[in-house]
Amino acid sequence: MQAGRDPAAVFSPAAAIHGHLPGALPAIAPAAVGMEDSASAGAYRRINSVSGGVGVSSHEAKQARSNSSSHADVNGAGGEQVKVKQKRNKPTLSCLECVERKTKCDRARPCLACVKRQSSCEYTAVANLIASASATKGSNGPGKARHVTKPPAKARKISNASVLTSPTTTDNGWTSIDNRAHMTPRGSTATSPFLLSNVPYSSATPSNVFGMGTQHPFLNYWTMQGGLPEVISVIPSKEQADILIAKYFEAVDPVYPFIHRRSFYADYERFWALPTEEKHKTDAAMMALHYAMFALGTQFLQYPGYEERSQTAEFYCSAANQALRIYSYLNRTSMRAIQAMLLMAYFLMNDNHASDAYAWAGIHLRQSYAMRLHRDPEIVVPDASVIEKQQRRKLWQAVFFHDTFLTVLLKLPPTATHSDVPVESLTDENELSNDGIDFDSGAHSRVENLMSISVIAPQDSFPAPPPLSHHMVDPAIAKSDVAYIRSMWHLGNLVQETLSSPCSLSLPLANSPRHKDSLVAAFKRLYKSFPPHLTTLDYLTLHDQVPHTPRAVRQNLFLTSNYHHCLMLLHASENAAGGVSRNVRCALEAAHEAIWTFFKLWAFFETEAAVWWVFQHRAFEESLLIAHLLSGLPGETMMLGGEEEREGLAPLVAKAKEDVQRMLDMMERYGGGLEMHRTRKVALREAFGRIAV
Repeated sequence: MQAGRDPAAVFSPAAAIHGHLPGALPAIAPAAVGMEDSASAGAYRRINSVSGGVGVSSHEAKQARSNSSSHADVNGAGGEQVKVKQKRNKPTLSCLECVERKTKCDRARPCLACVKRQSSCEYTAVANLIASASATKGSNGPGKARHVTKPPAKARKISNASVLTSPTTTDNGWTSIDNRAHMTPRGSTATSPFLLSNVPYSSATPSNVFGMGTQHPFLNYWTMQGGLPEVISVIPSKEQADILIAKYFEAVDPVYPFIHRRSFYADYERFWALPTEEKHKTDAAMMALHYAMFALGTQFLQYPGYEERSQTAEFYCSAANQALRIYSYLNRTSMRAIQAMLLMAYFLMNDNHASDAYAWAGIHLRQSYAMRLHRDPEIVVPDASVIEKQQRRKLWQAVFFHDTFLTVLLKLPPTATHSDVPVESLTDENELSNDGIDFDSGAHSRVENLMSISVIAPQDSFPAPPPLSHHMVDPAIAKSDVAYIRSMWHLGNLVQETLSSPCSLSLPLANSPRHKDSLVAAFKRLYKSFPPHLTTLDYLTLHDQVPHTPRAVRQNLFLTSNYHHCLMLLHASENAAGGVSRNVRCALEAAHEAIWTFFKLWAFFETEAAVWWVFQHRAFEESLLIAHLLSGLPGETMMLGGEEEREGLAPLVAKAKEDVQRMLDMMERYGGGLEMHRTRKVALREAFGRIAV
C-alpha cells in the first residue's frame, strides 16, 4: 500500500463495485471470477450491492419476502409430477413513487412521471447500482438474475440523517421502554441487586433470547449449486485483503492472540499465488477463517458511516458462514474451522448479535471438545509438532476465555469446564520453536471426524514460502503474548471457580463474611502475580507506551478491565442469610478502575472502543452499578457508615459521579441509533437521576 493512502479509501466498497479503486485497481468483474453467464452476473451485482454497504429499502425487503418461494413438486392429475413455476427474484428498477402509485416509470433520474407530479424521485440502492453498472458497461439492462434466497433486510430507522438503526421495539418483539416500567427483569438479583444490565436474557417468547439481534445473523446471498467457487468469487482484491488482515493483526490479535502469524501468512500468500481454478479447490475452512478476519478487520476500519461499514462486514461474515457450510462444519472440524467460528462469535457480539454469538459459541465449544483441544496435547497428539501443540493450547485458552467471560456478562452457566491442559505448558520456548514451520503439513488443519475417534491426518505437505517482515513476530512480543495468555487463563480459572456458577443460578457469591474475604484475597493474590506491564493503571504511563508498544497497552486494558469488573461484582455481592453485606467503598473503587480502562481505551484507540461490545457492555454495567450504589435501592438507605466515614468517602463519591457522567457523555459518541444502545442510555440516565445531589 502506498504511503499516505487512506485505508478506508483504498477499501471503499463503492469503488470496488464500480472499478474506481485508487491506483486504477480493477473491480472484481464476474468474468474474472468464473461467473460468465448473465444469471451469475446478476447475483454478483446483488451481492456487491450489499458488500458495498448500501442500505436496503423496506420495499426491497417486502419484495424479497414475496420472491422467496422455492421450487416444489406436487402431484397433478393422473399422479404425474407437476413443477410449480418459480418467480424470478427480479429487482425493482422503477422509482419508489411509481411503484407505490403503480404508474409507468421511464427509469430516468428523475423520471418523467415524478417531474410531472413535482414529487421526489428516489430509487432503491440495488436499482441505482444496476443503473450505474449498466451505464458504465454500455449495456441495455441489468441482465437476467438467478434466484437467490435472501431473508428480509434488516429494518433500520434513519438517525441523524446518516446513521441507520436496528429494529425498533415493535419490530423485534420487545415491549417499549415506557411500557416496561411495571415489569421486573427475570434475572440474577440475589448476588447483587444493583447489577441490572437491561439485557433481558430470559424471555417468555422464544424469538429473542437477549433482546438483541432478532434477525438471522448471516444473510444468505448464496445458491445451492455455487459451492466454494461462488464464495471465492466475491473475495476482495489482494490489496484490500492485505489492508483488512493488517487491521485484524493490529486491533484484534493483541487481545485474542491465538493465530500463529507465520503459519497463517504462509497459507494466505500461497492461496493468492494460485490460479483461479486451483483457488476453487482450497480448504473451505481456511476460506472461512480468511473471511472471518476480513469481517473483523472491516469492523475496525474507519468508515464515513456506520451503515456502510456494518453491511460490508456482515457480508464478509456471511461468506465465512457459507464457507463453513461447504466445509460441513457440523460433522467434522479442524483448527482452522474452530478459529473461524471463534472469530465469528466476536464479530456477532460487535454487530449487536450477542444472542446469536452465545448460541454460535455452543457449536464451536463442542467442536473443540470433539477436536480434543481440552486435552493435554502431550497425551492426545504426542507426535505432533511443537507448533501444533502450542496452537492447540492457545486455541483452547481462547475458547475457554470467550465462554467464561461472555457467560459472566450474560449471567449464564459456562460450558468450557472440563480440561486437563496445564497452563504452565504454554511456555516461551514452545512459542519460539520452529519445529513444524519449515513444512506446512496441514498440522493446523488436522481434521477430526466427529463420527470417529481417530484423527485424520492431512495427506499433502507443501514447503512454506519464505516469510516477509510483517509475517514474523518479534521474540519479545511473542514472550509478552504468552505472559498475557497465561494471565488471562489463570483469571478465567478463578472466575469459573468463584463467580460463574453462583451468578448463573442467582446464588450468593459468599456464604459468610470470612468466605467473602478469602475470595477477595484470592483475586488480589492472583493479580499481584501478573507481570507489571499488564497491571499498570497509571494513565500517563500507558499513554507514553502507546506509540512504542500499543499491543502491550491493549493487553493491559483488557486484562485489567476483566479483573476489576469481577472484583467489583465480588465486593458488591451480599447474602443476608449468611451475614454478608456489600462493601460499598471497595465496590466503588473497583468499579472506578474497571470503567476507567474503557475511558483509557477510548482515549488511546477510539475507533476500537466504539466497536468492542464486550468492553462497552462491561463499562455500562459498571456505570450502572455505581449509580445504584450511590442512590440505593428503592426503600433502602445507603449505608456508608458514620459521619467520619461519610467525610472520608466524599472524594470517592464525587469521583464515582464523574465516572457515570463521563460514561453518559461517551455513550452519545458511539452506538449510533441501535435500539440496545438507546435502551442502555435511558436506563443509565434514569439511574443517574436518582443520585442525591
